[in-house]
Amino acid sequence: MGNDGKIQKYTGLSIVFFLLFAELIDWLTSFYFSISKEVGYLIDLAVSFVFIALVFRVFKGMKNTAEDLQEHKKRLKSIFDTLDVAIWSHDMKTDTLLITSGIEKLYGHSSEEFYHDNTLWKKVIHPEDLPILAEREAGFSRGEAVTSIYRIIRPDGEVRWIQDRGIPVIDESGNFVDFTSVLFDITDRQESEGRYRSLVEMSPDLIAVYSRGKLEYINEAGCKLFKAERPAELIGQPISKLIPPDVLARIKNRELTIGEDFEEKLWFEFKATQIDGQEIDVEMSAMPILYEGRMAEQIVGRDLTQRKKAEKTIKYMAYYDVLTGLPNRNMVKKHLNASLANGNEEIAVIFLDLDRFKIINDTKGHRFGDLLLKVVASRLKNAVQEQGLVSRQGGDEFIIVLKGLGKEQVIEVADRILDEFNEGIIIEGQEFFVTPSIGISMAPEDGQDEETLIKHADTAMYLAKDRGKNNYQFYTNQLHGLSSRKMELENGLRKALEQNQLILHYQPQVNLNTGEIIGVEALVRWMHPEKGIISPAEFIPLAEETGLIVPLGKWVLEKAAAQNKVWQEKGYSPIPISVNISVRQLQEDRFIDTVKQVLIDTQLPPKYLDFEITESVMQNSEKTAMILDQLKELGVTLAIDDFGTGYSSLSLLKHLPIDKIKIDKSFVDDIVHHANQGAMVKTIIDMGHNLQFNVIAEGIEDQEQVTFLLENGCLVGQGYHFSRPLSMEAMEELLSKNKKLKGILQ
Repeated sequence: MGNDGKIQKYTGLSIVFFLLFAELIDWLTSFYFSISKEVGYLIDLAVSFVFIALVFRVFKGMKNTAEDLQEHKKRLKSIFDTLDVAIWSHDMKTDTLLITSGIEKLYGHSSEEFYHDNTLWKKVIHPEDLPILAEREAGFSRGEAVTSIYRIIRPDGEVRWIQDRGIPVIDESGNFVDFTSVLFDITDRQESEGRYRSLVEMSPDLIAVYSRGKLEYINEAGCKLFKAERPAELIGQPISKLIPPDVLARIKNRELTIGEDFEEKLWFEFKATQIDGQEIDVEMSAMPILYEGRMAEQIVGRDLTQRKKAEKTIKYMAYYDVLTGLPNRNMVKKHLNASLANGNEEIAVIFLDLDRFKIINDTKGHRFGDLLLKVVASRLKNAVQEQGLVSRQGGDEFIIVLKGLGKEQVIEVADRILDEFNEGIIIEGQEFFVTPSIGISMAPEDGQDEETLIKHADTAMYLAKDRGKNNYQFYTNQLHGLSSRKMELENGLRKALEQNQLILHYQPQVNLNTGEIIGVEALVRWMHPEKGIISPAEFIPLAEETGLIVPLGKWVLEKAAAQNKVWQEKGYSPIPISVNISVRQLQEDRFIDTVKQVLIDTQLPPKYLDFEITESVMQNSEKTAMILDQLKELGVTLAIDDFGTGYSSLSLLKHLPIDKIKIDKSFVDDIVHHANQGAMVKTIIDMGHNLQFNVIAEGIEDQEQVTFLLENGCLVGQGYHFSRPLSMEAMEELLSKNKKLKGILQ
């Protein structure tokens, strides 16, 4: 009942007491006159006044109570007006509605609107929340107090959250006779909770709460982490199923500790078990919170499995070569430094480079190159076995560290390495041949630190290359400075093209019967301003290795074609000029365009341009055939240089548009100096004729070789027996005299 009801009640009682008081006065008057004769006047009068005083005291107390209630009503109204609270009371029997003024602040409607339409509170509920009404009515029908949370839409369109505590009154007959509802605006709380809930649910990290050893809450990310389809699979389960005992023990130990660090956040990294039994790496922090009125632990965590794998991969990549699985230069440095720190133990460093790898890599592509390197790594491990550490430094370079072996034992390992590469390597049905050049340094005599030993082994490796490749060389003091010279030459070669330090020399090709000059080969020379003439054998491999062979080869082609055109314009007998073309040049996308432009610029007829290529082009026969066909369409002639040294396939060679083959000097030397007395040369000549190739012999140095070649059908040759490579001026003098070179050694 409200305060107004209480005030009305006490006002009614006051009237009743007033009427009783009047009746009492009348009765006392009658009573006084009736007994005055029998009892003394003073005594009766005293009794009467005492009774009257008591009646007045009761009346005064009643008046004061009504005034107090009125004051309390004012105070209560003032409190309600300052809060976002409204009270709604409905007497069902009398259909009397009582609403506090707070309803206006909450709903934005006037009290009169609610008195006029007592269903208005339902009409402003958000459409999505209307189903909650059925739940309220069901609870009220059972006489239960129901707390509901729903949204309302105010007249200005603003949406507010309302918490509605409804209290029904059911009489003895089960009738719904009275209803009171207390309403609060909880918009700020709901929005705050909503933002927090959104952050928690959308978080990529596990967020969970557990209390009394069981999981109370877990977000979606946590479900995914433990491979649960929904939270219900985990909520209520013992937390020990997900977190290992030692981690839980640390958390529980903190729970039992009372001190300043009670609220300190704990951090863990451990292996957790998913629902399917699989273990994952987890990072987790835990801190105490109040959850639904009791102490609990909130945990935040994330899956570290991928990060751990990445860290492991990064660590692996830091010390191992990804392609071959061998240790890399970082591991070698670490291993070698540790070995050197052990004392006077003998240590050998083997630096190995593959002689023909760059050609294969350029012609067949990096995929074939990678497959080849994997096989090489396997063969090196097979040769070294357990005697040392095999590593890849990058590209086609490998370093092997041997500990505790004397020089003779190191030689045995080096020999085994060479033996491993006697046979070709078959990749996707194709056979490739690579050979190693090996340099060896020994500690402590060749160096006592990692950097010096590797540098000296590298220097010795270049000596092995200079001595024909496919061999090993030990470092000696006489090699000091060889590596620095290589670096100087590499840097200098980059400037040579810009500063016009390159020139062409020309070696004539001769009809062996008549001595007539029938062609000329252009050979590049480097005139270094400080070091003088540098041999092509020294700088051409550097150009191949660094890629400078492409601009260098273009320069040679342009200069040679232009010079041949000049000779023709001077009236010399037209002869073809031969130019060496590297595999790297053939692989250039614009190589054919470059040749076309050179022919246009020089106006040299294509039949007077002869390209010499090595057998290494066979490594990529399809692309080679396409390029060579395009060159033949231009009208140039094609020759295979150094024939017999490149493991070419005759079955492929016969399908290529080749015009000539040139017998390598090493076979021509065998005519005089080898026990087989030129058997290989005779075989090559016969094969060339059978394939309808013209055959040219290189490196002729005496008449005996000329005689043998003529007897076996080789009619063209070049070499020092006729002329060494000549400058442009000397070559012009020779051409002008039309000098026959038969039997003349210059």
